[in-house]
Amino acid sequence: MHNGITDVAGIKVGHYTDREGITGCTVVLCEEGGVGGVDVRGSAPGTRETDLMRPMKLVQRAHAVLLTGGSAYGLDAAGGVMRWLEEREVGFNVGVGVVPLVPAAVLFDLTIGDPKVRPDADAGYQACQSATDGPVAEGSIGAGTGATVGKLLGPKFATKSGLGTASVKIGKGIVVGAIVAVNAFGDVVDPDNGMIIAGTRKPVVGGFVNTVKRMQGDLGQTLLGFANTTLAVVATNAYLTKEGANKMAQMAHDGLARSIRPVHTMLDGDTIFALATGKRPKKGDGADSSVVGAAAAEVLARAVVRAAQQAESLGGAPAARDLK
Repeated sequence: MHNGITDVAGIKVGHYTDREGITGCTVVLCEEGGVGGVDVRGSAPGTRETDLMRPMKLVQRAHAVLLTGGSAYGLDAAGGVMRWLEEREVGFNVGVGVVPLVPAAVLFDLTIGDPKVRPDADAGYQACQSATDGPVAEGSIGAGTGATVGKLLGPKFATKSGLGTASVKIGKGIVVGAIVAVNAFGDVVDPDNGMIIAGTRKPVVGGFVNTVKRMQGDLGQTLLGFANTTLAVVATNAYLTKEGANKMAQMAHDGLARSIRPVHTMLDGDTIFALATGKRPKKGDGADSSVVGAAAAEVLARAVVRAAQQAESLGGAPAARDLK
């Protein structure tokens, strides 16, 4: 295991990164299909095909999930993922061909780079071309290229964030992994001690503003901007029903609550997708979705921290590791 979502058998990850436009996208491929779930907690989401991931829908499995920058424009990149999968005859069989099922969600990164440069279908296709089941590149890459955190005082005082991943192996050979692009309004905190790792920077004196406390004070009525949203995929090799996969996505949001403060605001579009490949235990035995969901929350919290720690300064936004 290499502490990434690709530790889940059947999962591959690929990135497209534009460091000049400061945007990109990340694809999580599951070519054999994974039972899907989704939970949207943020109040400003930009999504595609999320209804198909919910219970009581005909389709059970997704073949990829796309996380992308570019705001709503970035949803175009999903077309490239579909094209790549269709060329390999991966998708839902409709008799006259296949229709790849590619849920997607966007984050807003238009204020850090060139707002006219957004991931498109070619970007999604290139992300698939680069996909691998090996170690996942983290930091200012893929969907995390233009990610920042700590927007209470506007983009000028935000800290660069990025993309992170983590995994854990629990009983019965079950593996749970997470990947996340952290572009939050709030601060990233260490779940173990509550210390701010990256967030709103204090003007002049340095250090970080405690966003939650400051919101409750004199800035309580002056929240700025819509340049936010944290996007994640949690995956497992466990066999889950569609209801179980949705429960996994729901519980995984606890990981965001442990590592981002505040989270799920009116200015965020926080969205978590879940994929269950059903490799362990054997099909029919099933796994306890509560156990898998609890593990998903833990690994997602760790992935959020890695997203902040691995980020590089870019576009005038300093990364936490470059701040003194």
